[in-house]
Amino acid sequence: MHGVNLHSVTVEVGGRPLKIETGKYAKQAHGAVVVTQDDTSVLVTAVADTTPKPFDFLPLTVVYQDRTGASGQIPGGFLKREGRPNERETLASRLIDRPIRPQFPKTFRCETQIITTVMSFDPASDPDVLSLVGASAACHISDLPTQRAIAGVRVSLVDGEWFVNPSIEQYDNARITLVVAGTADAVAMVEGGANEASEDEILDGLDLAHAEIKKIVAAIDELRAKCGVPKREVPAAPEPDARAVAAVAGGEDAIRAAMAIRGKHERGAAIKEARNAVIEATLAGITDEAEVEALTNDIKNLWRKAVGKEMRRQVIEERTRIDGRATDEVRAIWSEVGIATRAHGSAVFTRGETQAFGTATLGVDRDSQRIDFAGTPGSERTFMLQYNFPPFCTGEARRMGGPKRREVGHGALARRAMLPVLPTQDQFPYVLRISADVLESNGSSSMATVCVSTLSLMDAGVPLKKPVAGIAMGLIKEGEEVAVLSDILGDEDHLGDMDFKVTGTMDGITAFQMDTKLDAVPRAVMAKALNQAREGRNLILEEMAKALPAPREELSAYAPRITTIHIKQDKIRDIIGPGGKTIRGIQDTCNVKITVDDSGRVDIAAADQDATDAAVAMVRELTQEAELGKLYLGVVKRTVDFGAFVEIFPGTEGLIHISHLAKERVGKTTDVVNEGDEVLVRVIDIDRSGKIRLSRKEALEATGAL
Repeated sequence: MHGVNLHSVTVEVGGRPLKIETGKYAKQAHGAVVVTQDDTSVLVTAVADTTPKPFDFLPLTVVYQDRTGASGQIPGGFLKREGRPNERETLASRLIDRPIRPQFPKTFRCETQIITTVMSFDPASDPDVLSLVGASAACHISDLPTQRAIAGVRVSLVDGEWFVNPSIEQYDNARITLVVAGTADAVAMVEGGANEASEDEILDGLDLAHAEIKKIVAAIDELRAKCGVPKREVPAAPEPDARAVAAVAGGEDAIRAAMAIRGKHERGAAIKEARNAVIEATLAGITDEAEVEALTNDIKNLWRKAVGKEMRRQVIEERTRIDGRATDEVRAIWSEVGIATRAHGSAVFTRGETQAFGTATLGVDRDSQRIDFAGTPGSERTFMLQYNFPPFCTGEARRMGGPKRREVGHGALARRAMLPVLPTQDQFPYVLRISADVLESNGSSSMATVCVSTLSLMDAGVPLKKPVAGIAMGLIKEGEEVAVLSDILGDEDHLGDMDFKVTGTMDGITAFQMDTKLDAVPRAVMAKALNQAREGRNLILEEMAKALPAPREELSAYAPRITTIHIKQDKIRDIIGPGGKTIRGIQDTCNVKITVDDSGRVDIAAADQDATDAAVAMVRELTQEAELGKLYLGVVKRTVDFGAFVEIFPGTEGLIHISHLAKERVGKTTDVVNEGDEVLVRVIDIDRSGKIRLSRKEALEATGAL
């Protein structure tokens, strides 16, 4: 093809070829690749400005875009086009961002954007992990200053067998599913869920994933060797002013004293006060504004590093933490349930300076969330969990808006943690929604959300299989010395080397999330961390049980009562009626909500038992069928020479032959019955076509009237 300088590499991943190619599409982007596995293909581009921004962070934006046309679908809604990112796209964007961001130099400040567009969607290969591979490849072959290639795969344990990059159907039915990203040397990120997996099973999944990641990283390096361009130079961080270095060194005792304060805000205020005193003393006599600003910034940056260094020193050398705890100690816990009277279920969970408030709401089928994500169009979600992080929970005042990516991600993690213990729809036919609001935050509000979700669901009377709790773990490594921290604080999360969250029951793990800054985490260290997490998780479960040990036996007085009955499929139309007239009439008359599915399952939701009983009776009356040998009190609808047609219940008629009207011979039908008469009859035959034969004579004999 004219003007095309096409390069590609292919590697076997999960027993199937994975291809990465570049040079054909989106050539004005700084880096662009197409990644293909099975019939899924994604185009990933990377672009970065050349002018640094005045930020103290990397201005990186990652956007993952599903395209419904990629799977032969047309978007729903009035606009018939893709709009703002949905939950799936937001989570996929986070999945790419988290391992990619640390690969850029800390001093790189140019506006950077990675966009992945799904070109073809095959359910045999989910495009999210292919997009992660593409993002790394697009950056690696370009002049963007990423330091090394990364890659990612999904691994699932299905019926005792591990699969790499499984189909959507496979990982939906898997016992364990993990998305793992990393370099050739180490795992950098994990995101996944499980049905009460053991720690060893999780480690086996990580080992399998990393072996595949190494192969993909080697392929990306090969592609760069074929077509990569020189990396742009990134200015090194300027050397701080010697006066700032000396000033911060002289403030080490003040830092140590401030770090001894246990309260989050009190400690933060003391650290800031000590820093400001050092700044004021250093700037004494300096009048040049530029010099003042530069020196102030140097002191602030060095002070921040000194605080982190002191925190890490305390943990490694003294085995104590900034709030005085031992490395494996969990903060004090207390919980309350039933605090919101009108909510169907409610709870507050508090662990140290982190607190979450949750409500559980029970709804009916029509309350389910319609899902129109790529790969799962038209499906419905019967369990929803939303996480909210208002500014007051950290003592801030800032603009509030819709949920940010972090809130969507934390909510998804907590939802994944709860899924394995929820009852089935047959066992408990309710739609469930958790709304979790963080009231205070100092570390691991997402894990507090898991705990408060368990308590609020149990308070609502939802028959959970087992309670679930979560704990956030940290790791600090200095040389060969390693410390694993249980129930980390916000500062420990920010200043530590690894953050991983583990949720589960007493019997196993239900969700797992990890991000690390280390080049390598030995299996033995990871095993120690997971085992320590299990001990902490079990302790939290024991504390939660003090507030509510098991689901309540009775639902809230304000929750709907759902009664489920089953009817034959050919009777569904009798309940619905023309244009839905019949079902609306029952709902309005009885003040209930009725849901009918295609299998013949009928859910009737009402606020009280009398309304339920009335609605059930009406549905039964509409859908009942004649039973052979049963007596009915019917109404004569019309008479004919050979007998009478009798309606034994609404919509169902049978024939009394003239020979069955009475014991004696009947010469004329109207000598015995007339239209509108009530008559007791017995069903004596139902033929294959459904025609019903009735007998007044046998009914009278059965009652002794003859």
